[in-house]
Amino acid sequence: MDGEIPNIKKWVILYPVYINSKKKISEGRRISATKACENPTCSEIGDCLNHLKIPFVIEIDKAYPRDFMQRGRVRVSLKKEDGTLSNPAIGSRKEMMIHVADLVRRHPGRTKKQEPSASTSSAAPSKSGKGGKKKR
Repeated sequence: MDGEIPNIKKWVILYPVYINSKKKISEGRRISATKACENPTCSEIGDCLNHLKIPFVIEIDKAYPRDFMQRGRVRVSLKKEDGTLSNPAIGSRKEMMIHVADLVRRHPGRTKKQEPSASTSSAAPSKSGKGGKKKR
């Protein structure tokens, strides 16, 4: 950007809820749960947009109306001032959400967090007992 402040009011808004696989569609998820990622953060989304070379601004003081406890949203510029796409590989909001969710899933900070929890759950002893239905 050449020193000018872009008009970010016209940029697309991406709330982390849109690509959160833990949320239902009624709670605000916009892409299929199989393509979505688990509990994304604004900073992870920002890193992924930076990787895709798409201009973005993180707004921490904003919240998703249906889930106002989760703070933060990302404004994304899919098109440049002249109307051409910022990244030719991404032509729509949905494509952008799918690409970002895929990249967030493979985010370097994310894989380190998930390894210890996966190893402790498999090593933990399972409770004894037959299981099944209780007879009354």
